[in-house]
Formats: sequence, structure tokens, C-alpha cells
Amino acid sequence: MSNSEQLTIERGEDGDEARRLVRRQFGAAGDSYVTSTGHATGDDLARMVELARPTADDALLDIATGGGHVARVFSPLVGRVIASDLTPEMLASAERYLTGLGLKNVTCLLADAESLPLESASVDIVTCRIAPHHFPHPERFVREAARVLRPGGRFALVDSTVPAGRAGDFFNDVEKRRDPSHVRSLTISEWERLIGDASLALNAVESFTKRHDYADWTARARMTDSDRESLARDILAADPAWQAAFAVERDGDRLVAFTDTKTLFVATKA
Repeated sequence: MSNSEQLTIERGEDGDEARRLVRRQFGAAGDSYVTSTGHATGDDLARMVELARPTADDALLDIATGGGHVARVFSPLVGRVIASDLTPEMLASAERYLTGLGLKNVTCLLADAESLPLESASVDIVTCRIAPHHFPHPERFVREAARVLRPGGRFALVDSTVPAGRAGDFFNDVEKRRDPSHVRSLTISEWERLIGDASLALNAVESFTKRHDYADWTARARMTDSDRESLARDILAADPAWQAAFAVERDGDRLVAFTDTKTLFVATKA
């Protein structure tokens, strides 16, 4: 694997604050995402590989690679992998991890998901998993994914999705309090519209539930004890219908866990 390519990322005013928060939040957390079982495994990851139909001749771009787990599972199945991320420290953690696995066909690239430093029609597969809720303009991300795909190329996206209305607003508020770099989790219909607007043909939509241990979930975001306790109290005092939508688990006055939804979208460029 080559050293990370240090590329200058264009930073206009629009979205600068969101990008700054992402770098601050994840700059010190890279290794925790490498070792996170929830990110390293899951039915959604296995299905992403199955539905993207990788071949030995494919070039794959993994956007917002995080701990590098998508790059890891696809690497033996394709010709080359570009693992990109906005945060240098996160990318360095992923590179150490992937290099340690002996993967030889992965290059790491510092890049903004909404302004990719790649030529049009230059890759066969674009993947992105559990990251777009941090993107200030998800429509730009989808357009960029479509732009760099060759005709017939596959786009495979997994992200948290929320129900429409107040329950979805509640979830996004909780996520924002836990992680200030969270922008917004979209509904399934919103993602379907963005994918269609980018002239990608949707082939599959599959949803998966994921249980989160509250202590681990908040520790990974490096919340203070007081913030973690305050958020737990507010979740446990929320509308029972909202709690039911996310299968909130409690032990008396203690918040134990909750369950959210990850949705996989697979599309093809005509």
C-alpha cells in the first residue's frame, strides 16, 4: 500500500463548519473505529459485498472509509481499492490497519466526499457505509459518486435512516447531542430521491436493525459523564412512541441500549 496521498481539499464557506466538526470529532477516534465490532461486522456489510458484484478487474472507491472495514472486505475481490476519508488521523489509522493485514492493492486518499479529486468515469464501484449522516450536502455526495462511476458502475450506500416526522427529528437530535459532527440521518424516501436525481438506477433497498449499547455508543463519541447522563434522562423521558420506534431498553432509571435502522441502497449508473 502506498502512503496516504495528501491532497488539498477545496473549502468554500458552505459546509466548512460541518467539516471542521467531523475532523475534530474523528481526529482522535480513529483507532476506536478500527476496533469497533459494530463497524467491522454486520449483515449490511455482507450484503453490500453481495449486491455490488465485485470482480477482479474492478477499481473501487470507498468514501469516508473510517476504520477501513469496507476496504478490507472488498480488497481481495477487486483489482484495486481507493480508501478515502476527510480526516487525516482517521485515514492514518485505517492505513495502519489495512497495511497490517497485508493488503497490497489499497491506496489511501485524503478527500472530501462532496468534492472528489478523481476524474469522471474512473472507478467501477463506489461504496460508502455509515457516514453520510455527517455530510452537509448529501445530494452533492451522491452526484459526485455518480460522476466518478463508469457506465455500468455500481453504487452501494449504507447509512442510518429514520422514520419521517417527529420520531426522526428526535433521533437526529439525540445523535447531534452525542456527536456534534452529526448533520442529519435521512429517511429512505429521501435517499431514493437523491439517488434518482443523480441518474442512478436503484436496484435494491434493504434495511437492517442494529442494537447499540448506550455506554459503548457514548464512550466512542467521548461524551463527558454529565452529558451522557443528561442525554440518557431525556431519552427515557421522551414520548413513549418515539422510544418504541427505537426499541429503547431500560433497567429502572438506567438507559441500557437502543436499536436504530441501517439501510442499504444499491444502484447502477446507466
